[in-house]
Amino acid sequence: MSEAVKGPASYFPSIEKKYGRPIAEWKDLIRTSPLTRHMELVSWLKTEHGLGHGHANALVAHTLAEKSAG
Repeated sequence: MSEAVKGPASYFPSIEKKYGRPIAEWKDLIRTSPLTRHMELVSWLKTEHGLGHGHANALVAHTLAEKSAG
């Protein structure tokens, strides 16, 4: 039996359903953005792509955590 997904990734199914793009595509957008700061990226996703704050925050947090771990 698998453990429930926790943290930012728990938002991913609803993000894909609501905005119609796979998570990999959102992460590519974040990685290729000239912006680097967490809240700058969150604001950009909200204003340019219409994401809600929680969804934008989850995507940015997860993507930046991968970047710093790699």
